[in-house]
Amino acid sequence: MRLRQANLSMVGKLTVVTAVMFGFGYAMVPMYKHICEALGINVLSLSEQQVPGAAGARNTQVDLTRTITVEFDANARGPWDFKPELRTVRVHPGEVTTVVYEFRNRQPRTMAAQAIPSYAPKQATAHFNKLECFCFSEHTLAPGETKRWPVVFVIDPKLPKDVQTITLSYTFFEVGGKVPQAPGVAKAPGGSV
Repeated sequence: MRLRQANLSMVGKLTVVTAVMFGFGYAMVPMYKHICEALGINVLSLSEQQVPGAAGARNTQVDLTRTITVEFDANARGPWDFKPELRTVRVHPGEVTTVVYEFRNRQPRTMAAQAIPSYAPKQATAHFNKLECFCFSEHTLAPGETKRWPVVFVIDPKLPKDVQTITLSYTFFEVGGKVPQAPGVAKAPGGSV
């Protein structure tokens, strides 16, 4: 009889523990949402994220109280044209922005080139996030070919308040040995031109 009572008591306790565990698991989703809202953490599951371009979609991370001027600079090291379509834009931190750069190969030969970005002031570097950029890869352009490349970026709202202007500068240079030599150029002994 005593063993039967002990077993019934254990089953009762296990039933209570199981019910509490089920209830806690069920309550975790709303608790997580409330904790994230209270702490200002905006982490949404894929099903809760708004699709870009959808009606009513907006980025809640945009700081509308600040405006940053972004200046665009282009340095070409060689016989080609390289420039941004816009010299400056004014953006809010957290706002996704696209700017287009244009490149034209003025040489009578195919070339491979790549761009390297730099930022001013230096403290802006960690807060200027490029989502898409032509600087991530090498590009081959035929003689006289013109290409347009986007730079999609967002400025982190944690950018120091004293930074009101950021300059994004690209230096576009030819990548040696990637394309055939120009016609009529002879190689010197030892492989150098």
